[in-house]
Amino acid sequence: MSRLKVSDNQRFLVHNDGTPFFYLGDTAWELFHRLNREEADMYLVDRAAKGFTVIQAVVLAELDGIRDPNPYGHSPLHEDNPTKPNEEYFAHVDYIVQKAESLGLTIGMLPTWGDKYHKAWGKGPEVFTVENAQTFGEFLGKRYRDKPIIWILGGDRALTTREHVRIIRAMAVGIKSGDGGTHLLTFHPQGMQNSAQYFHCDEWLDFNMWQTGHSRDRNNGDLIEQIYRLTPTKPCLDAEPGYEDHPNSFNPQNGWLDDYDCRKYLYWALFAGACGHTYGCHDIWQMYAPGREPISWARTPWQEAIHLPGSGQMQHAKALLLARPYLTRIPDQSLIVSGALTGTDHIRSTRDSENAFVLVYSASGKPFTLNLEKIGGGTFDAAWYDPRTGISSPFGTIEASGEKEFNPPSQGHGNDWALTLDRA
Repeated sequence: MSRLKVSDNQRFLVHNDGTPFFYLGDTAWELFHRLNREEADMYLVDRAAKGFTVIQAVVLAELDGIRDPNPYGHSPLHEDNPTKPNEEYFAHVDYIVQKAESLGLTIGMLPTWGDKYHKAWGKGPEVFTVENAQTFGEFLGKRYRDKPIIWILGGDRALTTREHVRIIRAMAVGIKSGDGGTHLLTFHPQGMQNSAQYFHCDEWLDFNMWQTGHSRDRNNGDLIEQIYRLTPTKPCLDAEPGYEDHPNSFNPQNGWLDDYDCRKYLYWALFAGACGHTYGCHDIWQMYAPGREPISWARTPWQEAIHLPGSGQMQHAKALLLARPYLTRIPDQSLIVSGALTGTDHIRSTRDSENAFVLVYSASGKPFTLNLEKIGGGTFDAAWYDPRTGISSPFGTIEASGEKEFNPPSQGHGNDWALTLDRA
């Protein structure tokens, strides 16, 4: 299998041969815990067909994942002890990892949800110490040493004590000991936090994650830029923006996040310098189904929710970026001289550092003016890219000089567009 690593410029993820790896994640936290093998097959086949590359799932899952057994009646640990894993439970995890591999998918594997070392809320129980965290990490690292895995520590909890930090670091040591350092490691934080605030200078942290949370029009592009600019340089991405079919700010009276919201988070983050992005659907992360208690107003069975439009639209951003020089892309808001606007009207710009292309995302189709003096002169082919369909509509060539206004084909809620300027 091809290993993944950080690019030479420390901004992106690549395969061992240097070709780009676009982290397009889907959030399936309860995949190992709640789905049987036939259901897991159905889910993974759908996600592979939609262009996802990473499936984020938790071994010791959030929803009573230690004591509530999987569909085959198996719990992950004997005696709630991380040093006593249950082979029958992990045989099911093995099956899903192997199925994902057969479909070209990488598992973003969380060893545990955060309530198992910092309960704060949820079921728990707290079972981790510094010592058994390292042992459990080593067990997982050895078991999946030769599988396509990205390790994601953390699990939606703030680290409020020195012991919490030591547990995470010990688990990282254990994983690296077990897998020989062959896989990437990162950290999934609590909402409106990021991995850099805890571990940015730790050598084991290969790239950073934000969890920007589930509120409409939260400008995750500005948040991504905060850790993009840190030193030492590390890749970064939004690992948990607002989920499709999630109540806005956890209140159904505020409406529900939809595919348009998901597209905004996607393009704002990528154009701010993210090395990839994670999509989520509120019904899918918990694998909601009739007969299960819905978490936070889940309302659509996961078997139906996999067909919501947002998940199929994520691949268009991946295609847009992979069709151009990938490893030289940089964010550049200074191109926009008319103002980047705020809220749902926010506009984001990215370009090639060698001036091969410019991409500008207008989240509600508002016009904008660019300073074309910044892109090295010459002639560029211009087109409007539709984030809903992935269809590009050329509208001519332009000279890269002076300032020029661009007017997207339509405006208003749901009318997001990306301008593409490619050197002729």
